Amino acid sequence: MPVSAPTVLPPVTDPSTAWLVVDDIALRYGKRTILEHLSFALPQGGIACLLGPSGCGKTTALRAIAGFEPISDGAIRLAGQVLSAPGQITPPEKRRIGMVFQDYALFPHLSVAQNVAFGIRQHPQSRRITAELLELVNLSELGKRYPHELSGGQQQRVALARALAPEPRMLLLDEPFSNLDGELRRRLSKEVRDILKARGTSAILVTHDQEEAFAVSDHVGVFQNGRLQQWDTPYNLYHEPLTPFVASFIGQGYFIRGQLMTPDTVQTELGIINGNRAYNLPAGSPVDVLLRPDDIVPDPASPLQARVSGKTFLGAATLYRLQLPTGSQLEAIFPSHADHHAGELVGIRIAADHLVLFPAAGSVAASRIITAH
Repeated sequence: MPVSAPTVLPPVTDPSTAWLVVDDIALRYGKRTILEHLSFALPQGGIACLLGPSGCGKTTALRAIAGFEPISDGAIRLAGQVLSAPGQITPPEKRRIGMVFQDYALFPHLSVAQNVAFGIRQHPQSRRITAELLELVNLSELGKRYPHELSGGQQQRVALARALAPEPRMLLLDEPFSNLDGELRRRLSKEVRDILKARGTSAILVTHDQEEAFAVSDHVGVFQNGRLQQWDTPYNLYHEPLTPFVASFIGQGYFIRGQLMTPDTVQTELGIINGNRAYNLPAGSPVDVLLRPDDIVPDPASPLQARVSGKTFLGAATLYRLQLPTGSQLEAIFPSHADHHAGELVGIRIAADHLVLFPAAGSVAASRIITAH
């Protein structure tokens, strides 16, 4: 039995019981709007990521939570306390919010242990807390070294330990892995998640890297032009995007034109696609259907043929760029032992048991959606 397609942003948690609540905030510089109608809630111990292209407003949102930017409308609350509202702002140093910067901002003249202990110098248990944190981030043997003697990954872990030392109510991380190479980024993103979960620390990460966001976060907010397009789990963002932008920004995929036959059936140039979601659109409506690379599988016996226009070898699999007879483009993941060359015709079929579609651009239904937004 198909389920109804979502039409509104699904709530992640009850705002009245959430640890962090960003409630319909806006941020403007003169006549220029940077953030508008931004709302989300994060439970205690939750890890979230603000994701989007450069200039979308995600870093500004992080700075507003940290107290570095005043907001024009709405409110930001942490543990039930209003931190920011129009004309009201709690200074950053009084928010008990930790910050890990993109360049780590370690003190070069202080040792690793001294950097970690910097924010708790007056604490009677400073040495014990520092030692525990160094063990937590696997740097117990490097406490006497200086930042210039560390690798980029080690510096990142020192910055994390220093931010955790004062036991912040929330931790904010601004592109924390951007200075690291790919393999180290993947390993450290998992380590950071494990450390935050072990401490029960709520955190928000800003990044433009989807793999990084999915590896670290419980929930991800996708931004476009200062607006939050969707706040959801990584799984739902990929499989149930709520807007065409989220669908195209998250993962890989192409849209092909189709015509809705029934609420859960679409006629396309690839044939009839049946899904497990029902769409409340009139029969015959023109729609754009999202197809991910894993929705297309090779089938030598299929009458449907596509021409290989390019490929990228990924090891266990190969990503093929395909062109349909109509000129439409697709991408497909095939096992790498099936080696096809540019210009070759290959048989394909659809293996999608879910259906993600949107009213076609320019259609009446699409214009209604645009007007509603």
